[in-house]
Amino acid sequence: PRKKRRRRVRLIPYLLFVLVISAILAGSGWLVVSEFCSFNRAPVEAEVEITAEDDLSSIAKKLKADGLIDYPWLFKLVGRLSHAESKIGIGTYTLNQDMDYLALISAMHNASGNLNADVVKVTIPEGYTVQQTLALLASKGVNTEEALTEAAKTASFTYDFIQDTGELSRLEGYLFPDTYEFYLNEKPASAIKRLLDNFNRKMTEERMQAVEESGYSLKEIITIASLIEKETDGTDHAKIASVIYNRLCRPADYPYLNIDATLVYALGGSIDRALTEEDKQVDSPYNTYTHAGLPAGPIANPGLSSITAALNPTDTNYYFYALDKSTGFHHFSETYDEHNQFLASQNDGE
Repeated sequence: PRKKRRRRVRLIPYLLFVLVISAILAGSGWLVVSEFCSFNRAPVEAEVEITAEDDLSSIAKKLKADGLIDYPWLFKLVGRLSHAESKIGIGTYTLNQDMDYLALISAMHNASGNLNADVVKVTIPEGYTVQQTLALLASKGVNTEEALTEAAKTASFTYDFIQDTGELSRLEGYLFPDTYEFYLNEKPASAIKRLLDNFNRKMTEERMQAVEESGYSLKEIITIASLIEKETDGTDHAKIASVIYNRLCRPADYPYLNIDATLVYALGGSIDRALTEEDKQVDSPYNTYTHAGLPAGPIANPGLSSITAALNPTDTNYYFYALDKSTGFHHFSETYDEHNQFLASQNDGE
C-alpha cells in the first residue's frame, strides 16, 4: 500500500505538468487561431504601399507597424502556403482590422501583376500634360498609348476631382509628376490610378484646408498651379503666382491674364516658334488673351512647388512679367509703361 501511495504522489506532479503544458498549447493555439481569423482586434484602418522592393517579410513588417497583424512570422507562413507573392501586387491598398490573413492577401491582389512580375521605373517631369504623360508611359512599355488614352477618357476613378466627362482633359492637373514603378503591360486604369492616388496623398488635410480658405475651388487652384508651372523659370513660382492673383483681383483693370502658355495649350501643344497675333485670336476657352479670368482648366500637371505657390503667393504689386534674355530669369513690373520699357530694352539688345 505504501508503494502505491508513493506512485500516486509521483503521478500528481506529472499530471499537473501535462495539464499546464496542455493549457499553454491550447492558449497559444487559440491565440494563433484568433490572430489568423482576426478575432477581437482593435479598430484599425491603414493605407499600405507595396513596392517592387517588397517581399513577404517586408510586407509583414508593414502590416505589423500599421497594427493590422500581431505575428509577422504567421503572416509569412500563411503567405508562403497560399503563394501570396504571385498574388500581391505593387500599389497602395486600404486595409482594416476585420480582414483575416487570407483577406489581407486578397485585398492586396493586383490583377496587373505580382511581386515577381517585371517592372519599370518611370519619372514623369513636372509640367507634362496628360498627353505627354501617357506617351511617356507607353514608351516605357507600361501599355500602348491607345489603351492608356482610352482609360484616361473613360475609366472610373473614385475621386471627386475626376469627372466622368469622357474627355482627356478631365485628368489634366491631377497626374502628379513623380517617379513611379509600373508593371510592364499593366492595366491602363491601374497605372493611371497610381498617379491620381499620389496626387490625392499630396493634397494633405492642411493643403485642402488652405484651398478652402483661398476662396477658390480645387480645380481653380490646380489651374493656377499649372499656369505657374508652365511660366516659371524654376525660381520664381510665388512671384508668378502673385501676378496671376493680382490680375484676378482687379478684373475691371486686368480682365485678361495674357499668359502665353495657355495659347500653346489651346493650339495643341509644343510650338517651336514665336507666337503671332493670329495665335492670340484662337477660339478656345484656354485662350487667356480673349477669355477673361482663368482658362477652362489646368494646362499641365504641376509639381508641389507650383501647388504650394498657388496656395501661398508672394505679396507684391506686380501685374506684368517677361523673360529677361540676358539673365534667363523673369523681370517683373508694376505698371504697363514699365513693362513696355523693359520689352523695348530687350528688343534693343537684338
